[in-house]
Amino acid sequence: MKNQTINRRSLLAWLGAGVSVPILAACGGSEARAQQSYPVSRSEAEWRRRLSAQEFRVLREAATERPFSSPLDSESRRGTFVCAGCNNRLYSSAQKFDSGTGWPSFWQAIDNGSVGYSTDHHLGYPRREVHCADCGGHLGHVFNDGPRPTGKRHCINGVAMNFRPS
Repeated sequence: MKNQTINRRSLLAWLGAGVSVPILAACGGSEARAQQSYPVSRSEAEWRRRLSAQEFRVLREAATERPFSSPLDSESRRGTFVCAGCNNRLYSSAQKFDSGTGWPSFWQAIDNGSVGYSTDHHLGYPRREVHCADCGGHLGHVFNDGPRPTGKRHCINGVAMNFRPS
């Protein structure tokens, strides 16, 4: 009888977590970011016409692509990574490193004004979200486990960028 009680409690806790995740997702930073104005501004319909379905989900709805799904994760040529939504220069290949996480990773942006940051609570705890400074498109997140000199890891969705070789 005791095991049944524990199993019921576990089930109720699990179900409770399932209910709370959508509620917490509604408290994310992307909504606040979406209300800001950016140099590149388009209607939702215009974004849908310009972007693929997956690009739209990531850039405009703050989704995350599957790890190891982007060819940009293994891109090793010299060049520049630009926003797939507006062509803003985001990252240089000189700042790219292999984090082993399955997403393109950089230890800093190409310059101080190329990306912006906001706080994202989609998983129920605060994370530092990275977005394009020109169009506000969601790029990924920054973590404190990167290499020197910054110690940062910009974990970026490959579908949010295009690569321009030098």
